[in-house]
Amino acid sequence: MTKTSSSTDTPARLLQLLSLLQTPREWPGGELADRLRVSRRTVRRDIDRLRELGYPVQATMGADGGYRLVAGKALPPLVLDDEEAVAIAVGLRAGAGHAVEGVEEASVRALAKLEQVLPSRLRHRVSTLQAATIPLTSGDGATIAPETLTVIASAAAGSERLRFHYRAADGTETRRLAEPYRLVSTGRRWYLVAFDLDRADWRTFRVDRVSEPFATGARFAPREVPEGDAARYVQRSVSSARGAVAGGDYELDVEFLEPAEVVATRVPAWVGEPVPSPGGEGCVLRGRVSESVEWMAVRLAMTGVEFRVRGPEPLVVAVRELGERVRAAVPR
Repeated sequence: MTKTSSSTDTPARLLQLLSLLQTPREWPGGELADRLRVSRRTVRRDIDRLRELGYPVQATMGADGGYRLVAGKALPPLVLDDEEAVAIAVGLRAGAGHAVEGVEEASVRALAKLEQVLPSRLRHRVSTLQAATIPLTSGDGATIAPETLTVIASAAAGSERLRFHYRAADGTETRRLAEPYRLVSTGRRWYLVAFDLDRADWRTFRVDRVSEPFATGARFAPREVPEGDAARYVQRSVSSARGAVAGGDYELDVEFLEPAEVVATRVPAWVGEPVPSPGGEGCVLRGRVSESVEWMAVRLAMTGVEFRVRGPEPLVVAVRELGERVRAAVPR
């Protein structure tokens, strides 16, 4: 029987072909034709259509030439089956919900985009699996509902005004209307940088204290964020707030024996920006922080880079004591 294909099923066939090609293997033309129930000539035409759409499909010569999807200059749209979509959504929600360092705003944006297009049956599977899963380990930051992050990220990306309930440090509950600008992760916590319309000023909100957020649909023209950078604004805001509670912050002064560009990838932006050492070897990191010296000692050790603390003295002591405890924990 001759394999035929009507023009009406071309879009569905292209999606099926794309799904097959996204499997990391080479597909012989004959096998693709059998899978799609079309002729090899139709497969070749469909491959050309995918290339026109920006998918980098590579062909190999031979008696039964094969095709495979290779890396291109830009990431084309992906086609996921149900299990793949659920796995990605659960992974992103787990990382975002526990504010794991390295899971930055881009991950939350990806989760927001994915959950927006998930069919209801898959969204239910993701929620059910998430509810039935208990993480064995977690950070020392507060846990956040992934839905909260995705709603905020979507509103910020779409420049939509956001309403939400906010609980202050003293437990006071308020209703806020704000223009969300950016989500910033410090590793242990998520912060929302937004322009508070009720107070006519910029504010930093801890996302774990935000509840019932929803985008109003009202658009706004983005304003210029203070400090020119959301991360720096959060650093200053958090330092000021913690200083008021803890009785003051301190100036960090640390020397690393690796180049500044290497150290910059190992420390959060809110700690400070490493600069080359005057002597030409390694770099120096200085910044005003309000983290406890015990936590900062651990954070510096986690960089995996050799360093020397030059100040303040309480941090020097904390690093020394941490080193002694670690050495004592390892038997000779």
